Amino acid sequence: MTKVSMTVNGKSVSGEVEGRTLLVQFLRENLRLTGTHVGCDTSQCGACVVHVDGEAVKACTMFAGEAEGAQVTTIEGMANADGSLNTIQQAFQDHHGLQCGFCTPGMVMSAAALLKENPQPSEAEVRDYLEGNICRCTGYHNIVKAIMAASGQDVGKIAAE
Repeated sequence: MTKVSMTVNGKSVSGEVEGRTLLVQFLRENLRLTGTHVGCDTSQCGACVVHVDGEAVKACTMFAGEAEGAQVTTIEGMANADGSLNTIQQAFQDHHGLQCGFCTPGMVMSAAALLKENPQPSEAEVRDYLEGNICRCTGYHNIVKAIMAASGQDVGKIAAE
C-alpha cells in the first residue's frame, strides 16, 4: 500500500492505495465522489474525465499515485461557490444536452477544458473535441448546442444532424 495525497475540488485529501489503483477508483471508492463515472474500462468513452492540474484527463488511464500532489477537479467541483450550476452545467440543462446523464459529467468536464483552451469554438471544433466522449442517447446535437451556448454564441445557427 502507498499513501497518496492530492487536492480534490479544493480540499486536501489522502488515502492508502495499491499501486494499481486508478485515479477513477480512488475518487469513487476512497473519496465517494461518484459523479466521475466508469463507462468502458478501456479509455474509449470519456465518462471518467476529470481535470488534473488544469488538464482534461481520463481518470481510468491514470494511477492514483500519478496524481500525488496534483490539483484534481471532478464534476462535483464544477458548481459555483453558492452551489448553483456553473455556466456549462446550466447550458446543458437549458439546451437539453443530456438524457440518461451517464456521459454528462465527462462531457461537462471536456467542455470546460475546450472552452478554457478555445473560448469561442466553432461547431466543427466542438464536435472534433468531443471525439473521445461517447453518448449513446442524445445524438450529440444538443450537447454541441449547450457548449456553444456556454461559450456565449448564438445556437440558432447550429444545423440538426
